[in-house]
Amino acid sequence: MLRRRDLLAAVPSLYAVSAAAQATDWPSIMARARGQTVRFNAWGGDDRTNAFIAWAGQQVERQFSVKVEHVRLRDTADAVQRVITERGAGRGSEGGSVDLIWINGPNLAHMRREALLYGPFVADLPGFQYVDIAAKPATVVDFALPVQGYAAPWLMAQIVYVYDSARLATPPTTLPAMLEWARSRPGRIAHPHGRNFLGATFLKQALVSLAPDPRVLQAPLDEVGYTAAAAPMWAWYRALRPLLWRGGTTFPTDGPQTQALLGDGAIDLTISFNPAEASGLIATGRLPASVRTFVLDGGTIGNASFVAIPINASAKAGAMVLADLLLSPVAQARAADERVLGQGSVLAINRLPLEDQVRFEQLPRGPASLDVTALGQTLSEPHPSWMTRLTADWLALVQG
Repeated sequence: MLRRRDLLAAVPSLYAVSAAAQATDWPSIMARARGQTVRFNAWGGDDRTNAFIAWAGQQVERQFSVKVEHVRLRDTADAVQRVITERGAGRGSEGGSVDLIWINGPNLAHMRREALLYGPFVADLPGFQYVDIAAKPATVVDFALPVQGYAAPWLMAQIVYVYDSARLATPPTTLPAMLEWARSRPGRIAHPHGRNFLGATFLKQALVSLAPDPRVLQAPLDEVGYTAAAAPMWAWYRALRPLLWRGGTTFPTDGPQTQALLGDGAIDLTISFNPAEASGLIATGRLPASVRTFVLDGGTIGNASFVAIPINASAKAGAMVLADLLLSPVAQARAADERVLGQGSVLAINRLPLEDQVRFEQLPRGPASLDVTALGQTLSEPHPSWMTRLTADWLALVQG
């Protein structure tokens, strides 16, 4: 598995610069943005995230006279396909219906490969100077691929497993132990459908944890390498599947549905990509107070969420203003608040002005949230080709 220094070595030096090193006239960008409407295409399956996006839109409109329309997606690939269709219809550089898109993984790699993104623009954002590239290399490397300024980070995430301690006193911190526990408690573990990013991540974590040589996962997939690396994961999953909720014959649609099963007592164990999500759901009464989180021995996958501007966006300046607002200490602290989202910040908190550092220091931590040391090692995402293949093979398995 690649460590931080390996990831940083993969980042082109020209990208690791602050906004101050650029000659961009930010006031002129703000002037062009005034009056624009940014159609922000973002996953709409979580009420708390939707509320945060609405708050961000209010801030941008109040401060910069930029309106934000949240186009709620069920699948990010739908927005990607819209950009492709519009480019094919002659709207290759302007006039598109997608101005900003929440994206990472295979979708981001696909848009980069097909030259569908505007940029590089990220180093032009004033807020980028505080992004913690050194300690959080996932802010500039997504799924083993350097982002090179074509997408701005805005949230950090890491896998945790969520369980009800009232029914599971000692959680299984290795995948073999998880399988043995499932054998003793069939039907009490669930993960989202494999087409959902969290369901695919459940598989990816097993791949990373069980692969004989995880380093091969950082390169594009080839058949020989895939067979050797994925065999232990598929052996583990085939044994686990009949022990899943409803015998692995049907799956929750997404993370919120899976957490609802935990809240209703239908399952005892599931997965989350937000270490503070459980505490937030406890605070709002959607999970019982006995719910806790844990990570696997050896670490779990972590990544950053990005926003990117399509090459044919109609409101490029407005999209940049919104992307910069999402990087602001006020927005980052709000997103980190467990009562709001509880997502990790992409910023280097110790480099912020003192008043902004205090924002983060005063944030509460709920009963299910692990501290930074307890979260353990953050493991890097595999190359996006692995996720694409895992999803395809999972669908073939469950569909027979």
